[in-house]
Amino acid sequence: MVEFKLVIGDSKTGKSFQKEVKDKEAKAFLGKVIGEKINGNDCGFAGYEFLITGGSDYCGFPMRKDNRGTSRKKILSTKGVGIKTKEKGLKIRKTVAGNTIHDKISQINLKISKAGKKSLMEEEASDKKDE
Repeated sequence: MVEFKLVIGDSKTGKSFQKEVKDKEAKAFLGKVIGEKINGNDCGFAGYEFLITGGSDYCGFPMRKDNRGTSRKKILSTKGVGIKTKEKGLKIRKTVAGNTIHDKISQINLKISKAGKKSLMEEEASDKKDE
């Protein structure tokens, strides 16, 4: 059983929405890479198109675009995803997850690239009525 928590950011309103997807809807995300677009019909949002911006694995390690594949790696970096430095030029070794979505990813961050007819609030409300 595959299960993901989707965090969808709406850049127009500045709000984000969460939705959990399982099995058939979740399998549409497997093998996708950060930066790819995914059709909203695959995850229950008709007419929408989303851009995958990141996520985190089951241990909380952030996905990083420049780390190819599904494995975790310890990187030495000065800035970017998962790195917060107080001093300029300070390098930190951090563990980050790969950029490919697999079954051990728990959260996927998405950004709306094409909006549908209904707003996400309406879509979310109609999903809760169906349950």
